[in-house]
Amino acid sequence: MGIICINKPEGITSFGAVSKVKGIMRVKKAGHTGTLDPMATGVLPVMLGSSTRFLDFLPDSDKGYKASFILGKTTDTLDITGKVITESEVTAEPKDVEAALESFKGKIMQLPPMFSAKSVDGVRLYDLARQGVEVERKACEVEIRRLELLGYENGEYTIDVLCSKGTYIRSLIDDIGSALGCGAVMTELERTQAMGFTLENCVTLDELQRRKDSGEGFDGLIVPLSEVFKDYKKIIVTEAQTVRITTAMRR
Repeated sequence: MGIICINKPEGITSFGAVSKVKGIMRVKKAGHTGTLDPMATGVLPVMLGSSTRFLDFLPDSDKGYKASFILGKTTDTLDITGKVITESEVTAEPKDVEAALESFKGKIMQLPPMFSAKSVDGVRLYDLARQGVEVERKACEVEIRRLELLGYENGEYTIDVLCSKGTYIRSLIDDIGSALGCGAVMTELERTQAMGFTLENCVTLDELQRRKDSGEGFDGLIVPLSEVFKDYKKIIVTEAQTVRITTAMRR
């Protein structure tokens, strides 16, 4: 069918958002292209119907985020929802934060957080974390292409991030806090860009429901799969191959 881009609300998992899309649009299959934490909002591309078969072939793309954090505290989840582990005096000023941000631009090594959807030996890290189990994780190379301080108000900093796929913003903020010597926790997160989609391309779940209830339908919201793969080289197939491919996709 194609892809519909949802502006995920706070307080719901990515899986939960996909389930609501399936129910509203009455599709049997749907899958998201990148997990957002329940506290996070923003761009969540959802592949519909037979398009889910192409999840593993999606082109890698940078992701954009707007995130907020406070200094002087660390938690087990690396965000404000977690259990407080440490509290420290804060002597850093905005100019110190800006200087710290500079050191995280470019390619860096990042340790995946325990509270994440990443799997180790087939088990999701967040499942282990909820059991109080912490396992050794391998640091991965990610790239921070843009990292700017947008504002500072009432002790809360807001940053703009453009990064490679697989980057954990909570871990980035935790590392920034460590560099400043006082710790830091994420307080808000909004994904502003993913797979070439931005917030302007998104529809809310409420708007999706309204369209269904009004009988307006979903025209103009579903992006053809060909648009997502437009940067790939085209291959011309025979009529027989076309039949084989379309038949396989319908199974």
